[in-house]
Amino acid sequence: MNYRHAFHAGSFADVFKHAVLCRILTYLCGKPAAYRVIDTHAGAGLYDLAGPEANRSGEWHHGIERLLAARLEPAIAALLVPYLDVIAALNAPGRLTTYPGSPALARAWLRPQDRLILCETEPKAAKALEANLRGDVRIKSLRIDGWTALAAYVPPVERRGLVLVDPPFEEDGDFTRLANGLAAAHRKWATGIYALWYPIKARREPDALAKSLQRLGIGKILRAELTVARLDDVSRLNGSGLILVNPPWPLEGELKTLLPALAALLGRDGQGGFCLDWLAGERV
Repeated sequence: MNYRHAFHAGSFADVFKHAVLCRILTYLCGKPAAYRVIDTHAGAGLYDLAGPEANRSGEWHHGIERLLAARLEPAIAALLVPYLDVIAALNAPGRLTTYPGSPALARAWLRPQDRLILCETEPKAAKALEANLRGDVRIKSLRIDGWTALAAYVPPVERRGLVLVDPPFEEDGDFTRLANGLAAAHRKWATGIYALWYPIKARREPDALAKSLQRLGIGKILRAELTVARLDDVSRLNGSGLILVNPPWPLEGELKTLLPALAALLGRDGQGGFCLDWLAGERV
């Protein structure tokens, strides 16, 4: 489907994915021990919402712009504070011109002892990533294939942290690569937190992914999905999902609060929906 980050910056899928990412980072910062984030398909890190890519798609108008304009219930607003505070820090008051990708969000949460590994091979995005995050000794940007990096950089020396896998899904086999990549990485680092993003146009590929993951024998796999439209038009991105391995213990409860609110707010013509279930462990 070619989910290049620059064209979809600030979309409903980004809002969902990045809100969850910041909840995980909040948890990691709750303990003094150092952690590492490994972002396998990092993109450019920061995005100009008036730039040619984001402006052409305009998806941010139906994602982050809609969220910022909404009057949120206090419980929802509290869960989104770690995410929205980073966005606010990058923009002038009352304006929205810059959107942070996962590298910029992760950087905002790094403490002196923490580290961030960013992997990107697309030349334009890799060059922008290096420019956007240069000068921070806690961060290393690498021009390496993300699928290779998924297993190559685990386990980290810190033994705590998160692996974020957010590929562009340019090839038909990427759902299979997602499951195989997780299996290989988990064999090397079974205690790490993994967050794997995937697009939803119809049910066939996400459901096949779920079945593949259930066969891996991994102890804890939480699936969270947000849909914004009915799955009857496979030419459009109708939703997105996150596979969360070893999720922080509060995250399930937080998602029970957050997902219905995001579905109601970001759904097209009232067609928003969500799924939250355990593929392995906890409440199968």
